[in-house]
Amino acid sequence: MAAMLQTLLKTLLCLAVMPALIGVAAAQDVVVKRFIGGSGVNAVGIVDASEDVEINGPQALTAGENGDLFLLDQVNNRIVRFDPKKPAVDPRILGLPNDIQPTDLVVRKNDILVWDGTVRALQAPGSDDTSYRGLEEVSTRAADDQFALSTFAQMGSQAPGSETDLLDANTRSVQSKQPRPRARQYIASRGRGSVIVDVIPDKAGNGARIEVRDKEETTPPTPPAQMRIKVSGRLGAVEFLEIDHGGRMFVLAENIPTEATQAAAFVVRYSPAGVLEGIYELPLDSTVPLTRRFVTISGDGDVYFLRTQKSGVDVVGVGFRALGKNKIIDIRPTRPNVFAMFFGKKGPIAAVRPLDRQQVVETAFAFEGVQWRLTNTAYGRDPDTSCTGFNRIRRPGYLHGKIGQEVRGVPYCWGCHGSLATFRARLERGTMAGNVCTRNAPRTDVAGVDCSAFVSAAWGLATHFTTAAIPAITTPVSNPWDLRPGDALNKPHSHVMLFLRFTPDRKAEVMESSTGGCNGRVCRNVYPLGALLARGYAPVRFKALSNDNTLVAQATMPEEKTKAKKTQRR
Repeated sequence: MAAMLQTLLKTLLCLAVMPALIGVAAAQDVVVKRFIGGSGVNAVGIVDASEDVEINGPQALTAGENGDLFLLDQVNNRIVRFDPKKPAVDPRILGLPNDIQPTDLVVRKNDILVWDGTVRALQAPGSDDTSYRGLEEVSTRAADDQFALSTFAQMGSQAPGSETDLLDANTRSVQSKQPRPRARQYIASRGRGSVIVDVIPDKAGNGARIEVRDKEETTPPTPPAQMRIKVSGRLGAVEFLEIDHGGRMFVLAENIPTEATQAAAFVVRYSPAGVLEGIYELPLDSTVPLTRRFVTISGDGDVYFLRTQKSGVDVVGVGFRALGKNKIIDIRPTRPNVFAMFFGKKGPIAAVRPLDRQQVVETAFAFEGVQWRLTNTAYGRDPDTSCTGFNRIRRPGYLHGKIGQEVRGVPYCWGCHGSLATFRARLERGTMAGNVCTRNAPRTDVAGVDCSAFVSAAWGLATHFTTAAIPAITTPVSNPWDLRPGDALNKPHSHVMLFLRFTPDRKAEVMESSTGGCNGRVCRNVYPLGALLARGYAPVRFKALSNDNTLVAQATMPEEKTKAKKTQRR
């Protein structure tokens, strides 16, 4: 105990002096535009955090052809377009069609591409000079365009893995110790046109060779540009982002050592000749909520970062740091993950059904794949109840306008919990479905699950354990590469997601109940692992699954097990 207190005191001392260190490291970072919370021209929709709910706000930031930035204001169902070099000029507003509720955004020439499970192309008719224009969906081949699909996949906006494979215990888990397969990416760059990028990993797992070649073959063939990347820990996602007008190349990469608290994400800049020039340290920490496209590169080579806070949203111009002769990238997080270090040591006994990982995954898929009819009583009255302090309604977005239709997935419900059978029974009794008013008091007349209720149900828990209580019934997975199907990524007091597997390019495929990333229901998502860890998500393992013991009836503490063994010996 004394040693733990001493370690805690040292940690708190580090946190006390950290602001000064952060100020030095981030001196070159500049806030180029700030939006307040609201629905005005210079505002964006922000729903403040609650217990088990992260801040919900803009989900994506992307650069356009002429240097303008486009911000996906998901809560207000619109896109905000502005010039980062003219912060005093009012933005222009682009209204999204009512039937499209995207979670990611990319701009390519005249098309605005959004992701809502597939790629959809939008255009704004009329003059480009007007302050407001409504967007309309246009018919393109964007959904089948490998360049568009590859761009969205940079941040995890991609089709999840095969459901059949995931439900098959023999095929769902990519072993992290196996060599990373060669990855191919298709990039429509601003400075060089369409290029094809191959990422060839080193056997050691901490480096890779990146080859860039033109899409159009030349005679004789032009040798590909070759770049090297090497990190001090283990290399996570490697995503080629952009070639600017000067020919410089930008790559998003992650350093994920065998300690989850040391993960970091950054952008690497290479010269036109492929020489590593330096890095942009992305200001990700536990105070930054989860967003999809949190970094973008302009045609001039400026790196912008999306940072959401309860008081507003900052668009940050990230400062550049030259590496000099040291070409091994070693970035440490700005603050330690205190939750992962000190929570989960002791806690209550949790009664569970006997289960194994296969049952956990099957239960999770049952919540995601359940088909049910949205009746009048489940839909509720129209107009629906408005959420306190904000211009949106209780009903999850994926249910809007679907009355009388078959829908998929258990809806997100703030403060609700229970099994899948409980959800069905409540619907049959005429209960309303779903509630995303996370700043209001939970309601007893609505059915569904929130994030921790979903994970509790997947783990077979008879009671609902919140994200703050989950550390008491889990053990930390100190090496994130040891995550297994049925484990979780938990951020106490914020959000939790069930881990399913690593994708071939080492992202994390998860199942979660979310108001933002899932549009108000249980769904599967893919995220860069390092970005989750850097934001404070801790890999944890439910104690009833620690040894895959299907006969476990309760989760006991290690010291209690030791006492039990001693008693048996006597």
